[in-house]
Amino acid sequence: MGTSQSIRTALIGAGPRGTSVLERLLANWRLRNPSSPGPDGVADLQIDVVDPYPAGPGHVWQPGQSRLYLMNTQSFYPTVIPEDPELAAPVAGATFDQWRAAQQDRPLASLTEDDHAELSGLGAQDFPSRALYGRYLSSTLDELLAHLPDGVTVRFHRTTATAVRPAGNGMFDVELEDGAQFTVGSVVLALGHLESRLNAEQRELQAGAGQMGLLYLPPAAPADVDWSVVPAGEPVLVRGMGLNFFDVMGQLTEGRGGKFVAAEAHHNSEEVPGQGRTELEYIPSGDEPRIIAASRRGTPYRAKANLAGYYPAGVALRYCTEGAVGRFAAAGITPGFDHDLWPLLQRDAFWAYYSTLVRTSPHAVTEPEEFLALLQEVMRPHAHSVSHWEAEADVLIAKHVEPDQRLNLPGLAAPLAGRSFASRADVDSAVVEYLLDDARRSALGEDDPVKMAIGALHHGRAVLKTAVADGGITDESWVAGLRGWFESFVEGLASGPPAIRAEQLAALARAGVVSFVGPDPKFALDRNAGTFSAVSPWVRDRAVHARTLIEALAPANRVAVNVSPVLEQLLADGLVRPRLMMTAEGTPVETSGLDVSPHPYRPVGANGSVTEGLYVLGLQLSAAQWGTAIAAESRPQSGPVYRSGQRTLRDADEIARHILDR
Repeated sequence: MGTSQSIRTALIGAGPRGTSVLERLLANWRLRNPSSPGPDGVADLQIDVVDPYPAGPGHVWQPGQSRLYLMNTQSFYPTVIPEDPELAAPVAGATFDQWRAAQQDRPLASLTEDDHAELSGLGAQDFPSRALYGRYLSSTLDELLAHLPDGVTVRFHRTTATAVRPAGNGMFDVELEDGAQFTVGSVVLALGHLESRLNAEQRELQAGAGQMGLLYLPPAAPADVDWSVVPAGEPVLVRGMGLNFFDVMGQLTEGRGGKFVAAEAHHNSEEVPGQGRTELEYIPSGDEPRIIAASRRGTPYRAKANLAGYYPAGVALRYCTEGAVGRFAAAGITPGFDHDLWPLLQRDAFWAYYSTLVRTSPHAVTEPEEFLALLQEVMRPHAHSVSHWEAEADVLIAKHVEPDQRLNLPGLAAPLAGRSFASRADVDSAVVEYLLDDARRSALGEDDPVKMAIGALHHGRAVLKTAVADGGITDESWVAGLRGWFESFVEGLASGPPAIRAEQLAALARAGVVSFVGPDPKFALDRNAGTFSAVSPWVRDRAVHARTLIEALAPANRVAVNVSPVLEQLLADGLVRPRLMMTAEGTPVETSGLDVSPHPYRPVGANGSVTEGLYVLGLQLSAAQWGTAIAAESRPQSGPVYRSGQRTLRDADEIARHILDR
């Protein structure tokens, strides 16, 4: 049966999530209106898309940005087109990997020379540039617009939305920065990454830099920064060694003409059986600054393992399964993270590590088969209390496993913890050793116990996302556990860069282009010296000084501090509010995301009422979902299919159907 009505909706935000809602609107509209409307009724759908950046790529994925900015996932992973058979079939489009293969066979005329050059050597296992993914998003949008179902009109507004106000009768007035205004029946907030106000320390550093003639680069999307202002040959402090750090590193080295070349590094047969290993050497251009890197851990994120898929095929969750965590909700229990969920995932990490160790290095374990059987018994869920199983496992491991082969999960994320250093040169040596060891482990892939323990955490993260989004966890465990310690812990292990980045950073350190401050650095303005300064309490050396400080961080994803005219207006008018959570002490804490109702996500206003007709998708759901920044996942050819993989696309589908049913 067709639809006999006129519907007008606005999508505010035209990046991947806005594009997903657009695609789902078209697919569901076509499903409900398989042919042109008959004489008994008129059906039309008008979609207004508002974004100052080009629709499809949006802000982050601009096709013209540097090719040095790589995605954090391989080609086979991301998509904006759903593959879930339960959803309405797409009207057009493909996954990124399908698009990549198609462009290699029959390239679009719109591809640039840089696109052709990258595509020529890009495989399913490789990490594409963000620019190429932006080209995919742009191409997908073009294909959707070329296959618009009957009765659908899409209008694009290349400007900023400044306000969304109720207009009566369930309608909304949308006001734009260019002075235009229109009225719609529904609005989807797919705002994506937003700029944010600086915190107190950052404001002080920025103000001091202005007074002292220093250069301070605040948190920003790397593609938005003019890197040419960073002076060559001078020390430059870089705070943060997460994913943004590698973008900064690339721009200030390769981006200035430096080159990485292969250099054979021979290792003894015990380290790499039967062969030498190729390491990188950096050839400077002379235009680089002297990068001094600092972060709380003192080291960058661990690199991704060399795997055939997104998850290691040899690791299957035994304890932290979707069935296991689903039993909490089925029993009417809201689980706590530290007490209920983490012990399950911790068991999986233990099993992945020690089963891999027994397989690859049986000489490191006494009576390996008996050890695994006993470990499995000790870790049997509900057989012991949380503290007892860990204590029994420790006794068992101490009996059977060589001391230097035992798993230290906290130590994986903080490899310099508990160490002190006589000088920064000693720190540099320790970080290079860590980087080369991590790259070696990444190359071993499924044959490395450490990377398989991390692989189990990576699997478990997908399960936890579903648990958090569907059943929820207690407020206090969200604040103190999931966001309090686990998020930074697992991101430092499982959200790292391609392994080549670790090898490049080691080469830069050996070349003297990059050095390191040490763990827990303290930053300040040294007004006597007229510089920024940084010092680590774990390094017995003088503070380092520089006239430039770069924050290698993304802008804070917190709705209360994000800079967005429409979000600020909605907050001021009480149509939306940040979500509050209660700590274990009963203290309310303002979280990073909006307070929303369950599916489809609609914001809760200041008075506690749900704002019908207004929907939220993406990063601003960070208080209702976990891991909102990660792209939707293509369905893997083999291995587990986690419900969280296409969560964003199912959320977009639910919003689209709700809009069409209003």
